[in-house]
Amino acid sequence: MTIAAESLERLSIDTIRTLSIDAVQKAVSGHPGTPMGAAPSAFVIWTRFLRHAPTHPDWPDRDRFVLSAGHASMLLYSLLFLTGYGLTLEDLMQFRQWASRTPGHPEFGLTPGVEATTGPLGQGFANGVGMAMAERRLAAEFNRPGQAIVDHRVYGLCSDGDLQEGIASEAASLAGHLRLGKLTYVYDDNHVQLDGPTAMAWSEDVLKRFDAYGWHTQRVEDGNDTDGIARAVQIANDDERPSLIAVRSHIGYGSPHRQDSQKAHGQALGEDEVRLVKENYGWDPDAHFYVPDDALANFRRAVPRGEELVEEWEQRLADYETAFPAEAAELRRRLAADLPRDWDSGLKTYQPGEELATRQASQQAIQALAGPVPELFGGSADLSESNLTIIKDAGDFGPQENGRNIWFGVREHAMGGTTNGIAYHGGFIPYAGTFLTFSDYMRGAVRLGALSGLHVIYVWTHDSVGLGEDGPTHQSVEHYAALRAMPNLWFIRPGDANETTAAWRMAVQRRGGPVGLSLTRQKLPTLAGTAEKARDGVARGGYVLRESNGGPGGIDLLLLATGSELQLAFGARCRAGSCSRRRTRPIAIRSFRRR
Repeated sequence: MTIAAESLERLSIDTIRTLSIDAVQKAVSGHPGTPMGAAPSAFVIWTRFLRHAPTHPDWPDRDRFVLSAGHASMLLYSLLFLTGYGLTLEDLMQFRQWASRTPGHPEFGLTPGVEATTGPLGQGFANGVGMAMAERRLAAEFNRPGQAIVDHRVYGLCSDGDLQEGIASEAASLAGHLRLGKLTYVYDDNHVQLDGPTAMAWSEDVLKRFDAYGWHTQRVEDGNDTDGIARAVQIANDDERPSLIAVRSHIGYGSPHRQDSQKAHGQALGEDEVRLVKENYGWDPDAHFYVPDDALANFRRAVPRGEELVEEWEQRLADYETAFPAEAAELRRRLAADLPRDWDSGLKTYQPGEELATRQASQQAIQALAGPVPELFGGSADLSESNLTIIKDAGDFGPQENGRNIWFGVREHAMGGTTNGIAYHGGFIPYAGTFLTFSDYMRGAVRLGALSGLHVIYVWTHDSVGLGEDGPTHQSVEHYAALRAMPNLWFIRPGDANETTAAWRMAVQRRGGPVGLSLTRQKLPTLAGTAEKARDGVARGGYVLRESNGGPGGIDLLLLATGSELQLAFGARCRAGSCSRRRTRPIAIRSFRRR
C-alpha cells in the first residue's frame, strides 16, 4: 500500500477503537479491550471481504458476520455506524442504556446488521455453523448450472472464551465433519480472559485441536498486520474446509497501563487512561465520539458497493426467474417465510380406539408435512430411530450430500445452536430431536432462540412419566415446569395422536418464537372428542374435552391434564361419571398446555 493508504487504514482502525472506548467510558460499563485489539481483524473482513449491503440489511445473498464474542459488542456497533447501517452517534452514546439500539450484547431483530443474539459465549460460534449449513442446503436446492442464485459466506470473530465453551467444540466437530468450506472464523488470540491470563486455565494447542476436527488452520503473529490477516482470510476462502485463523492480538491495544491485562477486559478504562490511549493513537484526548471525515468516507464506500451488489443479484434473480419460474417462485416463498396453499391437508385424523405413541403420531405428521413444506430441515442427536425424526427418501446432509436429514451426533447443545443459526439464515423451518431429559443439554440455545424469536421446532420424546425402567436419570418430571417458565417458548405436551397433529400444525404456523413438543414413547389411546376439538383447542392453549353432567350441584371437581396424564384424567372421569351408569358427581375435564 501507499503511505497515504496505510495512513487512512490506520485512521479507520483507530476510529473503531476510539468509538468503542468512548462508548464504554460514557456507560461506565462494558468491554473496551477486545474492540481495541481486534479492530484490525474486523476492519479487514468488513472492508476487503464482506459482501454486504448496509441499506439492504436483509438482502438474502449477503455474507453473514457473526460476533460470537458478544461482549465486544461496541466493535460491531462501531462498524455498523461507520458503514451506514442506520445507527447514529447518538445510538453509540446510548450504549448499554435502557431501550437503546446498542445493548450490552448484540440482539437480533433490534439493531440492523446484527445477524445473531450472542451473549453466552460459544453460541454465536454454533450459530455460524448453522448459517453455513443453511447456505449450502439452500444452494443445493435452488442453484442451477450458470445460475448461482445462492452464494455467500459466513465470517465470524470468536474469543478464547468461545473456544473454551463446550458448545463451540461440539459445533466445530460437526462443521469439520461436514466440510463447511464457506465458514471462516478469526480467533482473537489475545491470551487474556476475565479472570486473568488464559494460561491460568488453558494450555492446549487450539489450532491442533481444530486440525483434528478437520478444519483448515492458520496463525497470524501480529494482530496489526492487516495485509497478513487479509492473506490468511483469502487462503481460508480458497480452502474446501471450514477455517480458523488465530490472530495474535493485544487486548486493550495502546493503553499504557491496561494493555495485555484483564483490567482492559470487563470494565471501562477510566477517564485518565482514555486520554493516554488517545494520545498514543495521536488523537485529541479531549475529543469524544470523534469521527474523522476521511475515515467515515472510507467506511461509507460500503453503501454504494452494497447497492451495486444487490442490483447485480436482483438482475441475476430476474434471469433465474425467466429460466426457472417455478423454482424462483418457490425461493421467494421460502425467503418470505410464507407457507404454501393447503400445506396441512395431508395431516391425519385419528379415531377413538387407535393406540399409538405421540412420537409415532409426530413421525406421521413429519412425513405428511415433508412434501408440501420442503423447508422442514433437521434431525436428531443420535436418536433418530427413537425420536422418529427422519424424513423418508429425503437424503442425508453430510460431507458430500445436501439432503434434508441432519445427523447431529451426540451434540445436543451444538444441535440447539446450529438450528438457531439455520433459523437466523432464513429459508428453512429447522427442527431438532432428542430425549426430553437431554433438553437441559441444549437449554442455553433454546433460551436464546426464544429470546431471538426464532422459528425452531424441538422434538423432545420419551416424556418422562412412562420411563420407569430407565430409572430416575430419565424421569425428568421437573423439566415441564422449567420449560414452561421460559419466556416465548411454547411448550406442548400432546395427550393423544390428534393433539400431536394439532401441535405440529401450530408449530409449523408459529412465527416469532420456537415450539417444543414433549412426546411419549409409550402408546396412548386416541380419546373421544380430540378429532373434533384438538385443532382449535391446542391452538388456544386449552379446551374442554368432556363436559360434566351438570347435576343439581353444578361442577364439584375440575380435572386438568396434559400429555400422557390426559388419558388418566379421562379414565377417572369415566369411572366417576357419565361413562358408566352409576350415579356420580358431575366432573369436567380439560386438556391444556401452558405457553
